[in-house]
Amino acid sequence: MTAPLLRVENLVKHYEAGGLLRKEPPVRAVDGISLEVGRGETLGLVGESGCGKSSVGRTILRLQEPTGGRVLFEDHDVFRLERGPLRALRRRMQIIFQDPYSSLDPRMTVGDSIAEGLEIHGIVPRLERAGRVAALLDEVGLDPASATRYPHEFSGGQRQRIGIARALAVEPSFIVCDEPVSALDVSVQAQVLNLLTDLQERRGLSYLFIAHDLAVVRQIAHRVAVMYLGRIVETGPTEEVLARPKHPYTQALLSAVPVPTPDGQRTRIILPGDPPSPSAPPPGCRFHPRCFHPKKDARCSAEAPELRQLGTQMVACHYADG
Repeated sequence: MTAPLLRVENLVKHYEAGGLLRKEPPVRAVDGISLEVGRGETLGLVGESGCGKSSVGRTILRLQEPTGGRVLFEDHDVFRLERGPLRALRRRMQIIFQDPYSSLDPRMTVGDSIAEGLEIHGIVPRLERAGRVAALLDEVGLDPASATRYPHEFSGGQRQRIGIARALAVEPSFIVCDEPVSALDVSVQAQVLNLLTDLQERRGLSYLFIAHDLAVVRQIAHRVAVMYLGRIVETGPTEEVLARPKHPYTQALLSAVPVPTPDGQRTRIILPGDPPSPSAPPPGCRFHPRCFHPKKDARCSAEAPELRQLGTQMVACHYADG
């Protein structure tokens, strides 16, 4: 069996809360998750806002330092690398941000933004950079002549294409896509998703695709991991998880997805209460205060369930059915 391109082991990311005069419990954004991404594969990471998805992506890349755990990328222990080797490795690991405008420097032309990585990593000589930038813009569906323009002169979808070109410039093998289409119109979303799929096929890219929209994840991801309050509660092949969800939280998420046909019927599952605070997660199963499983009992509030194999899926629920 081929080794995965990326392996995340028991990743933890806590944020300190409070201030100098008052200390509060840390925000436990990511609290012990493990996942793998194969070569040429897309893993979708889904969950409601605040569950810790973006913290996972940024911590994997060490855009923020971890609290614990390990990340292995191409056999490199990312968290143990010193500044020089880490900088070199970042050529292979890139990110596409959610907001295509704030992620671009408004004072730089798009050509300069794309060429910045080429200069930092010394990928091509100075005289060849303009040609490489033009080729990258063409690859993402933009006019190469637009390299002299500034970010405010482009639409949201075009700016996201620029962000994709900037990530591709350093020739990565793995890209974290942090909700890259959530700020775009639906028609533009489809175009960007098709572009990402085409680039993956041409370049053999691997994606960690972070999203809250399950319809988007179904279109692009080979496998999906569902996250709730800092932990993964279900994972497996995308079509299997979305067709036959086994964890109650996954079932509730799917019930909220609009049905694309006028006569379609889906029973909406309304979860009681609000998600618990990540600073004070409940004991046992973190979902148990909102869970509607008929077998829910005292075990759920006392014992945290481990991910266990149920068919092609892994599920963190004591009473999920196989």
